[in-house]
Amino acid sequence: MLSFKKAGTNDIPLIRELTFQIWPVAYQSILSPKQMEYMLEMMYSVPSLEQQITILKHRFIIGYNGEKPVAFASYSPQLPEEGIYRLHKIYILPAIQGKGAGKAMINHIISDISQNGGKVLELNVNRFNNAKSFYEKMGFAIYRTEDNDIGNGYFMNDYVMRKLL
Repeated sequence: MLSFKKAGTNDIPLIRELTFQIWPVAYQSILSPKQMEYMLEMMYSVPSLEQQITILKHRFIIGYNGEKPVAFASYSPQLPEEGIYRLHKIYILPAIQGKGAGKAMINHIISDISQNGGKVLELNVNRFNNAKSFYEKMGFAIYRTEDNDIGNGYFMNDYVMRKLL
């Protein structure tokens, strides 16, 4: 069973460490090495994570299996007046995927946002990412498709999925 801890700027080195263990496995068949390098710098550099935590007010949590950090996620209000929250990131070490960690993290997030007026949890998932089936099992459904230009000639070809709470 996972336990969760709110993360702050002092946890950025740990978030980066987990990211660099998870991303190469998760995206090796979807992204070119150059696109992966570009996206990691864009989204997981120290300044980018500091901005996400301090300016954008993304809530980061770290999942622990005992004392060992094994996962992290971030989320924030998207349209608070409508009760829509956005799950920005959810990543779990490959060795513990498929053992309930993702489900536990999403349930923890849903519990938190429900207490704060959340009615919908929304996320983006790459259209070629196997995680789509996990989200569907968790009750998410495709809301729309997006092709987001992230610069440097790269696009994120995503499904936007939503779960009603």
